[in-house]
Amino acid sequence: MTISHAPPGPTDLSAAPEKGPAPGSRTPPALEPIVPASVRRARLRSVPRWVRRTVGPLLLLALWQVFSATGVLHPDVLASPGTIARAGGDLIADGTLPAAMGVSLQRVAVGLVLGGVVGTVLALVSGLSRLGEDLVDATVQMLRTVPWVGLIPLFIIWLGIGEAPKVALIALGVAFHLYLNVYAGIRGVDAQLIEAGESLGLNRWGLIRHVVLPGALPGAMTGLRYSLATAWLALVFGESINADAGIGFLMNQAREFFRTDVIVVCLVVYAFLGLTADVIVRTLERLLLQWRPTFTGQ
Repeated sequence: MTISHAPPGPTDLSAAPEKGPAPGSRTPPALEPIVPASVRRARLRSVPRWVRRTVGPLLLLALWQVFSATGVLHPDVLASPGTIARAGGDLIADGTLPAAMGVSLQRVAVGLVLGGVVGTVLALVSGLSRLGEDLVDATVQMLRTVPWVGLIPLFIIWLGIGEAPKVALIALGVAFHLYLNVYAGIRGVDAQLIEAGESLGLNRWGLIRHVVLPGALPGAMTGLRYSLATAWLALVFGESINADAGIGFLMNQAREFFRTDVIVVCLVVYAFLGLTADVIVRTLERLLLQWRPTFTGQ
């Protein structure tokens, strides 16, 4: 009997049964990719900025509407956003709100110009000259500590109950803010820049024009932003007393009839006008201060 030994054929690996994990062994956990913090911040920054800035106000409006719909906020205490929107639409449709906004804007514009001129001139006199500082600064520092809202009765006695006391109140608040910031901007100019200008042959007026005033411009723009905020605050106080037109007049009428929706509409208009003015000043800063590198956040 002959036994043949045939060589083994090629092994078919595809037909071999798959081996599972051994009994009692643990399956290793799946690995998750690690996303660096910089990548996460980049993803957040990819969302448009105006979307990110509107998230907070929209959430606040949603909560406000929910509280009003569930009865947590009674209409006599605070009207719902829907009621306020309808009231605002009615005031716009009949022309009441645009007319009131025009009167209030005129008061703010006149007061801002008068107060801005007075505050800037006093700051230039006090900041550019030691003699001017001795004559002006002490008086201004003393007057600015007086609560300017408390001067309303005197303004009424001196100027009557018309437009003059309202404009004077706005101008007073604006003048103090501009004086402080322009004065600080002038005195904050680097002395080495003054020495460099003198070494280049600039006279006193040349130093003021080419070195001091550009160096004080950032402080002046900051003072303008503060002045605008103070102007709207002064307008609220001024229009709450003996006003026969304007946004404050609408608020006083709404208070008499417990119209919280109209009151909130007027407050929203005040905030919108103030925000618009701030955007205008920010735009001026970007145009006038392009030479100044600033930190814009990370």
